[in-house]
Amino acid sequence: MTLDTIQYLFGALSGGIVGFTLGLVGGGGSILAVPLMVYLVGVSNPHVAIGTSALAVAANAASGLAQHARAGTVKWRCGFLYAGSGIVGALVGSIVGKAIDGQKLLFLFALLMLVVGALMLRGRNNPGIEGAACNRHNAPAVLGYGLGTGGISGFFGIGGGFLIVPGLIASTKMPILNAVGTSLVAVTAFGLTTALSYAASELVDWKLAAIFIAGGFFGGIAGTRAARILSNRGSLVAIFAGLIFAVAGYMLFRSASALL
Repeated sequence: MTLDTIQYLFGALSGGIVGFTLGLVGGGGSILAVPLMVYLVGVSNPHVAIGTSALAVAANAASGLAQHARAGTVKWRCGFLYAGSGIVGALVGSIVGKAIDGQKLLFLFALLMLVVGALMLRGRNNPGIEGAACNRHNAPAVLGYGLGTGGISGFFGIGGGFLIVPGLIASTKMPILNAVGTSLVAVTAFGLTTALSYAASELVDWKLAAIFIAGGFFGGIAGTRAARILSNRGSLVAIFAGLIFAVAGYMLFRSASALL
């Protein structure tokens, strides 16, 4: 697959958008990366878009993680527990996902986004428990959520932050700002696992990934700063859900049209 200069410029712009949303809401990057690759950049093969975006999102998530770590919002023990079990699920899920038609994957992905957006809105007034941490009592729940969301993330070829954030909140009761920061540990791990699986099948555009990552670096800095400002007003969840619904609606329209 050969892209032109304009498409690579759109790749840099898309990376900036993804980096900003990763820094802001943790899970927005994966939600936006695949549709941006397909519908804005113009990557014709959905599986190449999925594999390339998984690599780019993993790198951008690592950058966002560094920002959150400096701000002290990452619960490292929870992040490593969640990521450890999720990597297994992501590997299995990615193998299954590559065998499914690309347009069907995009359609199913959009339906999943609608469900997660609704669940996030239901819990938007839950402030969480300050100082919540992972311990022997909630570790089984953390590991279980990690395995499940890792499998879904690998299947759809995404970092999975929009699943990881509510998973961390449900299993530990931590505040959303901590869940956003901690989720980036797992987003990085899931994205790398999925990207390696797709790269083994030659479904990664390395040049586009590099340009996407460069744009995401600068967007991530701005998004992390915005997250610290907005978190105190509960606006993160509303922005999070709004992104999910908007992109899901567009993806349903485009993927359904392609399938029909």
